[in-house]
Amino acid sequence: MVGLAVKEKAIVLGHPSYVWRFGQERRLNLVRQYVSLEGKRILDIGCGTGTYVRQFRSFSDEVYGVDIDAERVKEGGQTLPNLAIAQSESLPFADNSFDVTFLHEVIEHVADEHRTVREAYRVTKGKGSLIIFAPNRLYPFETHGFFWGRRYFFKLLPFGNYLPVPLRRLLIPHVRAYLRRDLLRLFQGLMISIKAQRIIFPGFDGIATRKPKLAALLRRLFYSWEGTPLQMFGLSHFWVVVKDNPWVR
Repeated sequence: MVGLAVKEKAIVLGHPSYVWRFGQERRLNLVRQYVSLEGKRILDIGCGTGTYVRQFRSFSDEVYGVDIDAERVKEGGQTLPNLAIAQSESLPFADNSFDVTFLHEVIEHVADEHRTVREAYRVTKGKGSLIIFAPNRLYPFETHGFFWGRRYFFKLLPFGNYLPVPLRRLLIPHVRAYLRRDLLRLFQGLMISIKAQRIIFPGFDGIATRKPKLAALLRRLFYSWEGTPLQMFGLSHFWVVVKDNPWVR
């Protein structure tokens, strides 16, 4: 990916937020409900400039991050240790290296999602946790933009995720979205147990900057759907997967 123009890079790698806001804090707190971070050895795959790495360092000094974008890694490395350029499909770490492996909205962008999950599994210790946030195919909007012909538009596409797969791939070839069964297929053949499996709604942070009362109302409404059948329309899957391997300590 080195040498990609700024726009092309944003299309392929996504448009991550580098500002820590309510939505990110909520996700971190959600992770902490299921996984202890204190003193753990943690890897953030697709770390960007290290937004989550910085927060994880509040709990542990042993936090590492990898990303394929050299510019983002260089920027983050100016203030954070242990950031490196690496492909998710070929991680530069030994087997069973980390207690927690974190993939935040990244598997939808990688070249090979199956290899990425297997590499994350490989470097995670037995009884360690793989944490995944990934786009939900049933969310009513595609948030990564879309192509119309050769032109790319960074705009919400209503019901884009509901299109038949061939048509969705035509309009949205640069990013994946997942049903529960799609995520299960990524772990097929691996020894795992699923500790948490939820679908969550957005932080509505963009709305909050302009209309905080509206954002608060939306949060109360949609967060009340989580834990009910209506969560199926949420923005992102949140999974905590435990690597079950009793022979590795």
